[in-house]
Amino acid sequence: MKLLRRVCAQVSNIRGYCVRTADNKPPKILITGGLGQLGVECAKYLRQKYGRSNVILTDIIKPTPDVVNDGPYIFADILDFKGLQKIVVDHRVDWLIHFSALLSAIGEQNVPLAVRVNIEGMHNVIELAKQYRLRIFVPSTIGAFGPDSPRNPTPNITVQRPRTIYGVSKVHAELLGEYYYYKFGLDFRCLRFPGVISSDPPGGGTTDYAIAIFHDVIRKGHYQCYLKPDTRLPMMHVRDALRALSEFLEAPNETLNRRVYNVTSMSFTPEELADKMIKYIPDFNITYKPDSRQDIADSWPQVFDDSEARRDWNWKPQVDIDDLVKLMMKEVREKIIANGISTSH
Repeated sequence: MKLLRRVCAQVSNIRGYCVRTADNKPPKILITGGLGQLGVECAKYLRQKYGRSNVILTDIIKPTPDVVNDGPYIFADILDFKGLQKIVVDHRVDWLIHFSALLSAIGEQNVPLAVRVNIEGMHNVIELAKQYRLRIFVPSTIGAFGPDSPRNPTPNITVQRPRTIYGVSKVHAELLGEYYYYKFGLDFRCLRFPGVISSDPPGGGTTDYAIAIFHDVIRKGHYQCYLKPDTRLPMMHVRDALRALSEFLEAPNETLNRRVYNVTSMSFTPEELADKMIKYIPDFNITYKPDSRQDIADSWPQVFDDSEARRDWNWKPQVDIDDLVKLMMKEVREKIIANGISTSH
């Protein structure tokens, strides 16, 4: 099977570059949905590696001065194929990182829009990548699994029957990307991320309680959680997520046995996270009032098996739950103060 994949890659003339392109220059990288949860931090991370001008951030949102000052920013609507085409041609793009998507809880509130953004948008970028022979990265999620999937642990290959439009769109993206790889030789790469935790305000995902809790506790001294205290979910700090993305994008094709990999750092419950936070804020209060997001969480993996990523391209997380809490207490407090909001702690 491995030999067959190599032959397929050679016949289809997949670009073999790793950190540099065929003309020995750093790759020119385009990021869609750049003002979402991962985009801005991803751009900063990759600009440090490949140069400020080589990473282009795009979105349909007006950027802040900080975003504009950090590097190239262009308006781009992922539903506008010709507009995307022009950016790729004008800027001689090599790699495309496709972040544009409506997350789980938000997607359930507006299914038609989620179908357009998550599915039609994916069709546009993958066809663009095929046309211009780009290396394309599309994030997937623990939400690509459903209640019929084994939850502890969830292996790389298993039954996937998600019950959110977000999850359905991500399974669609995984399968479409694999099809384009085998059919056209497209260099498609995909990581299934767990809940990604950063200091940015929560963006509408089911795992975002693990972000909201820090913002609320530092600002107000208490947090009402929309999940039950014993709801176990896989998580990782944004620092590990960006490192995984970068290392995976740089991995030579011949080392990859799959186009889609699970990655994770840790698994914990709201109760376990709160217990770790007590060290920093002993008197904070947490209450629990589960809502519709509980049903989503109950259908998702509790523990992610990422052994194939560790085997094939040497993935290894660095941030554990103690490091996570320490980082978040510092980063969220700094962000809140920078925004001129008072804190109770």
